[in-house]
Amino acid sequence: MLFGKTILVTGVASGIGARTAQLASQMGADVIGIDVREPTNGNAAFIRGDLSTPSGVAEIVARLPQRLDALANVAGLSGNTGVVSTLAVNFYGLRALSEAVAPRLREGGAIVNVASIAGYGWRANLERAKILTGIEGFPDVSAVAAEHGLRDEEGYPLSKELLLLWTMRAAHDPLFKARGIRVNAVSPGPVETPILKQFRAVLGDARVDSDITRVGRAGTAADIAPAVLFLCSDGARWINGANLATDGGLEASINAEVLGF
Repeated sequence: MLFGKTILVTGVASGIGARTAQLASQMGADVIGIDVREPTNGNAAFIRGDLSTPSGVAEIVARLPQRLDALANVAGLSGNTGVVSTLAVNFYGLRALSEAVAPRLREGGAIVNVASIAGYGWRANLERAKILTGIEGFPDVSAVAAEHGLRDEEGYPLSKELLLLWTMRAAHDPLFKARGIRVNAVSPGPVETPILKQFRAVLGDARVDSDITRVGRAGTAADIAPAVLFLCSDGARWINGANLATDGGLEASINAEVLGF
């Protein structure tokens, strides 16, 4: 279902992005990878690019081909660099790239956003999420953070809350919907990637260890990549605006605890 397709993968140098590119290539896709660091493997044509600024996004788009089949938004920061850079890459830069790439995606193409169980609180924080996702374009993120009193320690979960809300909104945005472009998300729990130590520093060992204990082990990049590529494929042609919990049952466990069933 991926043979002959051209898939754009951000965050291709390591972790989930690297495994997604590798698996897509093995399944017959042509892969274009984006990262601030050059990958050590040769699974994809590579474009060095930075999603943290409007000019960085524009430079990436200028180097892309005119036709793509899917965009896998995997790149992300752990939150250890503060709320401004985290929101810039994990949400505003990701959204700007998706919107800029939309005209190049074929009709019936797909966008897949790698969110996180850390975005679980989007419902509880809905009003804030609505305001921040309602800011159009690629704003001055420093000004946004100052205006709304956003703290560095909430950067990562906040970025994923916004991403989940935007995924649902984007599925019905005419920019995507008019051409049948599906927009979905996957939400991993803790995953054994190079930045897991950073997540421990940001979220705390107790939170990470609790999440791992609930499901028996941390995930791996190889657990997440097939879900990303399924949503990129025509096999997911009737899935749109959805969030696929790719977490070994973690969200189900949290739901049972929070909702009391």
